Amino acid sequence: MYQRIDGNQWRHIWLIGDLHGCFNALMSELKKQKFNPYQDLLISVGDLIDRGPDSLKCLELIHQPWFLAIRGNHEQMAMDALEHQQLSLWELNGGEWFEHCSANQQATALSLLRECNQLPYIIEVDTDSGIHVIAHADYPAKHYQWLQEVDWHRVLWDRQRLSDHLAGHHTDIDGADHFWFGHTPLKHRYDALNQHYIDTGAVFGGELTLVQLQ
Repeated sequence: MYQRIDGNQWRHIWLIGDLHGCFNALMSELKKQKFNPYQDLLISVGDLIDRGPDSLKCLELIHQPWFLAIRGNHEQMAMDALEHQQLSLWELNGGEWFEHCSANQQATALSLLRECNQLPYIIEVDTDSGIHVIAHADYPAKHYQWLQEVDWHRVLWDRQRLSDHLAGHHTDIDGADHFWFGHTPLKHRYDALNQHYIDTGAVFGGELTLVQLQ
């Protein structure tokens, strides 16, 4: 469930919000920031696929040595759909790109989605600016602890903490300096206490949020 990253191995570490197939937008942002694939690391907050124009290209990023991803609910949805051969729910939520792929592309996508079973739910990054914890939707506990058991379904899907924040009911999470989430598309990045929400709806015409952690 967990993966730990030592920031000393990298010059700069960047975090990207939900991609949803927006490959060209990502490449444009990395170019603006002079991202160096030999010295820098990019971490995805999950949801590489679905809805956007280039899901397969985004999925192929998991083979790049400069790229890491946690699993999002859309990766999980795709894995579940293919495992049980029930594609309708996935297609309704942006997974129709798979049906439009050629046979070779589908074979590549299937292989990559099988590899997504190895993606962590949570990444902890130790940087010169503190400990950053990255999860797709939420870290469903009041205290963060390395390898602590948490409900994986809530890590991928839960919006309650964000809803509480937006309603003015703020709850802290201790055990790390910063917590980063995606999952819920917002007009702008939202920060509350030590928690940051960076899905800014790139696939819906919003901006793609890129954050420098180190």
